[in-house]
Amino acid sequence: MDHSPTPRTPAAAPAAPPAGRYSRTDDRAADRKLRIAAVVCGVLFLGLIAWLGGSYLLRETKLNGTVPTFQAVSDTELQLQLSVRKSDGTAGVCTVRSQGADGAVVGQSDFQVPAAGSSYVEVVTLRTTARGTTAELLGCTPGKK
Repeated sequence: MDHSPTPRTPAAAPAAPPAGRYSRTDDRAADRKLRIAAVVCGVLFLGLIAWLGGSYLLRETKLNGTVPTFQAVSDTELQLQLSVRKSDGTAGVCTVRSQGADGAVVGQSDFQVPAAGSSYVEVVTLRTTARGTTAELLGCTPGKK
C-alpha cells in the first residue's frame, strides 16, 4: 500500500460575483446616508437636552426655602428655622416634616409664608408624635391668586 500523499489539484479560483450585485458605490451611499441620519439624530438629541436644561436653569422660582437649623425641644416638639427667598408680593405654603430615630415620620406640617418682602425667616414649632431627629423641607408652593 502506498502511503504517499495523493496529489491535490489546486482549488479553482472563486468565480467573480455577478456584475452589479455587490456594488461598492451602493455601500458607500448607504453608509453616507446612515452617517447623515445619525448626525441629525444626535444634533436633535443634544438640542433637546440643551433646551430642557436651559429652561430648568432659567425658570423663575417663586419660593425657594431651606431649614438651616432645627432643635428637638421635647418628645413632642421640634423648633426649626424656616428661611424662604421669594418674589416680593408672593405668598405661599412650605411643608416641613420630621422623622424619628427609626426613620418613621413623626411630624409634618404646612407653614404659611406671607406675601410681604423678598425673604421670610422665622423660627417655627413643628408638633411631633415622638422625638424628631430630622427636619426636612419638602417644598414650598406659591399661593393661589
